[in-house]
Amino acid sequence: MKIIKNICTGIAAVFSILPTFAQQTYEELEQLTVNEQVTTVITASEPIRFVDISTDKVIGDQPINNTIRLKPKETGHEDGEVLAIVTIVTERYRTQYALLYTTRMQEAVTDKEIEFQERNAYNNPTVSMSVSDMSRYARRIWNSPAKYRNVSNRKHRMNMRLNNIYAVGDYFFIDFSIENKTNIRFDIDEIRVKLADKKVSKATNAQIIELTPALVLEQAKSFRHGYRNVIVVKKMTFPNDKVLTIEMTEKQISGRNIRLNIDYEDVLSADSFNAVLLEEE
Repeated sequence: MKIIKNICTGIAAVFSILPTFAQQTYEELEQLTVNEQVTTVITASEPIRFVDISTDKVIGDQPINNTIRLKPKETGHEDGEVLAIVTIVTERYRTQYALLYTTRMQEAVTDKEIEFQERNAYNNPTVSMSVSDMSRYARRIWNSPAKYRNVSNRKHRMNMRLNNIYAVGDYFFIDFSIENKTNIRFDIDEIRVKLADKKVSKATNAQIIELTPALVLEQAKSFRHGYRNVIVVKKMTFPNDKVLTIEMTEKQISGRNIRLNIDYEDVLSADSFNAVLLEEE
């Protein structure tokens, strides 16, 4: 698990100097009661990018991208004692809570959702596009007609093809689909995106660079006849002797796999996304 004790990486200057009327003391913050025998779970409405716990009296981790867990490290505190201030920064807002100790386990907060009125708008310098905006663009692309017809691959009586590539801000949106011409359901193990050599010589090791998508729109785990998805990756350049590859593998040990190779020329042909697409019905 990713420990989030006094995390300070990833965002510079989280706290800019605020006007006097916007400053708060811990007594004015939303207060959460905590106990060492209870895990306090805080859930945000969007991915959490930064967490700071002001003291080492409380520990925490981030099990998934929009949730953190907190708990006092030890006993011996007085009722109402302020153990720490926790600061949570998402893609578009930040929130602070004062963590107050309670000796009564039943009074400790177990589940807390960050409410709208507790969110302070924040322009996160590390986020050029929020996940919610990415999802909106990707959904419109997913519903748009295919423009590419000649980038495809056939294997195991399946056809994987490129439908569209769009460039939006700092990202490429890659729209692809698979047609399964068998009657055997395809149970998805994983989808991998990587840069690979076009030609692999038996005398040399292939150079493969794994890429982590910023977003995979559809989370379906299986399909029988048809599948479509949009993957979002950070904009990049790569030499002509490499291809951008999307590979899908099946769960079974002897399962099928299929990949789609996209040349750099196709990436260079990516359309600039027209905001009108978001308004189309």
